[in-house]
Amino acid sequence: MTVDTAYRHLQIQLVYQLWYTGALATIPSRTNDISLLCSFLPGAGYHSESKAKEYKHVCKRACQRVSLFCPFALTCPVLPDSPFTNAGMGSNLNLSGEIECDASIMDGKSLHYGAVGAVSGINNPVLVANRLLSEAQKGKLSAGRIPPCFLVGRGAHDWAVSHGIPPCPSEKMATKFSLSAYKRNKHKMELAEKVETGFNHHSKKRRQASETENGSGLLDTVGAIVVDREGNVAAAVSSGGLAMKHPGRVGQAAHHGCGCWAENTSTLNPYSTAVSTSGCGEHLIRTMLARECSSAMQCEDAHQALLEAMQNKFISSPFLASEDCVLGGVIVLRCCRYSDAQPSADIQAILVEFLWSHTTESMCVGYMSAQDGKAKTHISRLPPGAVAGQSLAIEGGVCRLVISPLN
Repeated sequence: MTVDTAYRHLQIQLVYQLWYTGALATIPSRTNDISLLCSFLPGAGYHSESKAKEYKHVCKRACQRVSLFCPFALTCPVLPDSPFTNAGMGSNLNLSGEIECDASIMDGKSLHYGAVGAVSGINNPVLVANRLLSEAQKGKLSAGRIPPCFLVGRGAHDWAVSHGIPPCPSEKMATKFSLSAYKRNKHKMELAEKVETGFNHHSKKRRQASETENGSGLLDTVGAIVVDREGNVAAAVSSGGLAMKHPGRVGQAAHHGCGCWAENTSTLNPYSTAVSTSGCGEHLIRTMLARECSSAMQCEDAHQALLEAMQNKFISSPFLASEDCVLGGVIVLRCCRYSDAQPSADIQAILVEFLWSHTTESMCVGYMSAQDGKAKTHISRLPPGAVAGQSLAIEGGVCRLVISPLN
């Protein structure tokens, strides 16, 4: 529903929907059981109605894969391996016709972070980011050297191979869809270079319609956020970057505090938070949106805090004052220990709030718990009449992870 609020003067169109409330799962009393709530983000931008089923299917598969493994198995290859997402296989090609990917992952408990940027020849770059994180957690290298947390280009590729991550020829990562999109975009660029001031209004409208029809309006990043039965959170992102980007360009998916953020509760933070972003990388880098949203989630009213963060720290950010179309989306998870009205020594629970927001035309999300047999998926869209890049939508809700400790 469209909410008429005092924010009308900010030209915001707000959508809020409570998608779930109540007990999400009851965990059997076994120490090796894992409970988690995970959410996946296949990208913000434009999701055509004709491909809605494919996007939702990818989300469901990704959620189910994570629920089968450990809570922080955000490096599952489902999203990067799907030709319907812009990460790994089928990613956007750069100006040279090559695929270069970015990825990062952050563990909210240790606050360690691993990332790769502009890496070629690796089908799942988030696997490399995760390995960088795990290696860093082992401590210093020989001679007291600090282990890397962020590698780029050929150095990232060689490090990955030396640590057992198999390479993949770049030509095998391109799909028919990504190759045809590259040829179309290259042709448009060649035509544009022949015109002094660019296309006229009619041609611009035709270009925008073409992008909508072929799905190339889909932006930057796929991501995931997760919480386990102990309240530990993690976040990850992976991206092929913008179409026709300059070789060597590194997007927000690899930048600390821009692509993802995860932070457990502490003396300073009453809530654990996990955030993953998607959209125009340059906009997300200049605003450090992931960390900004995480900080905002420490306020009592989660959806009001996210609304203000998206408006004040993104759409109206002074760092983007020259931009008239600010494109991005976030999925946000925050949680804390939950006290029932009738507390029991045998029952513990974690209250989880899961929200998503975007300024793009649409954004697809999927979510499930370890005990759910089937993931839930949703494509969020701006309300009719809303202008992408100047308006925003917010949806989400509250659920409860109920834990039965060992007797």
